Amino acid sequence: MRLSAPIYALKRQAKLLARQTDIPLHQALDRIAGEAGFQNWSHLASSSKTQSPARDVLTQLAAGDLVLIAARPGHGKTLLGLELASRAAQFGRQGYFFTLEAHERDVEDYLSSLGIGPGSTDEAVVIDTSDEVSADYITARLAPEPGPALIVVDYLQILDQKRANPSLNDQIDALKTYVADTGAICALISQIDRAFDLSGKAMPDISDVRLPNPLDLSAFSKSFFLHNGMVQLAQTA
Repeated sequence: MRLSAPIYALKRQAKLLARQTDIPLHQALDRIAGEAGFQNWSHLASSSKTQSPARDVLTQLAAGDLVLIAARPGHGKTLLGLELASRAAQFGRQGYFFTLEAHERDVEDYLSSLGIGPGSTDEAVVIDTSDEVSADYITARLAPEPGPALIVVDYLQILDQKRANPSLNDQIDALKTYVADTGAICALISQIDRAFDLSGKAMPDISDVRLPNPLDLSAFSKSFFLHNGMVQLAQTA
């Protein structure tokens, strides 16, 4: 059974329904799934995995890649990043999801929307919601990791929000050095500037990345842009 809309759009509908009807999000998710012809949200999420771009994206990544995942709000970039981390074990890697944006409950909701939860057959992803997340924090946390990691960071534009942290350029350089030295893969979720909405372009590109602080985007070896359920790869290095 094919979805009537991309899973990110169905999840957005469920969030709106939960706010409008004052019901828990998991109930709203199940209701949206039922309207789409599925038994519940877990059934929908399981069915959607064959349509998810995450596996295709993973097959395009290589050891040492520093990756950008960029989209406007509500177009699935966080879901994609979290699914990449959760599928890392299928490619012989430990998945890590570092977030300065989401709380643990938010991440649980995202995982639930992907059909990943208690009793799931998917390999565990390490979730870190510390307020201290930065390049130095990430590399220190992964220092004991015996094998190659797949790291997703949520999100690029707030890595340097604390004045005590190095500049964004310095942090990206540090992560680029880390993945080159260890064979890890690191993907950073990124915002797209709202001016894109008025540009008339079908897909955002590297010129649309929102940069409140200076950053050399050529540091990224690959960039994936999401919009309206589509994912487009751009080589950026």
